[in-house]
Amino acid sequence: MKKKIKKVNKNLWSGRFKKKPSDSMLEINASIDFDKKLYKQDIEASRAHATMLKNQKLITNREAEKILSGLEIIKEEIKTGKMIFNYELEDIHTHIEIRLKELIGFTAKKLHTARSRNDQVVTSLRLWLRVEREEIDTLLKKLQEVLLEKADKHHNDIMPGFTHLQPAQPITLGHHLLAYVNMFGRDRINNEDLKRHHYSPLGSAALAGTPYNIN
Repeated sequence: MKKKIKKVNKNLWSGRFKKKPSDSMLEINASIDFDKKLYKQDIEASRAHATMLKNQKLITNREAEKILSGLEIIKEEIKTGKMIFNYELEDIHTHIEIRLKELIGFTAKKLHTARSRNDQVVTSLRLWLRVEREEIDTLLKKLQEVLLEKADKHHNDIMPGFTHLQPAQPITLGHHLLAYVNMFGRDRINNEDLKRHHYSPLGSAALAGTPYNIN
């Protein structure tokens, strides 16, 4: 039986509004259709954050145990398709947060100590990129190969070159396509540099850090 997320008392969009947006607006504003693939990474980062909070004595051992146990239950629910996603909750981070509160109560709120939603999003994306980078590189390489073939085929075909949306000078279609080969080549170089993905942004909080003694 699928787990239903209960109605949330205060939605992300609410603010001072008395009425909720239209269904179409909720759907446009939600990212859950594509960021639900980050659920493993969000939970992994939350587990690390909860452990850090425990080690820094910002939460108790018992609170950490409850959080970690709840996160494991949620991970299994999503993996087995038991969680029903809801546009009103917008993203995967909120779905997990709300479900954790349902499972363990007020203690769930303590997981958000010394971190912001910005931290969560960037951390999850970095963890996901570390896993996906090899496939991304393979696909980019194949795209470059196709563009090289097209560039060779059209090396004498003239076309207008544009700058600031205005015709600038005549170039060849092959030359234009090679520009994209180079762009994707730079993307592949960036993709290889994993050092940037090994630094955790957790603790940046909403803007300029947190007063908590985090590690």
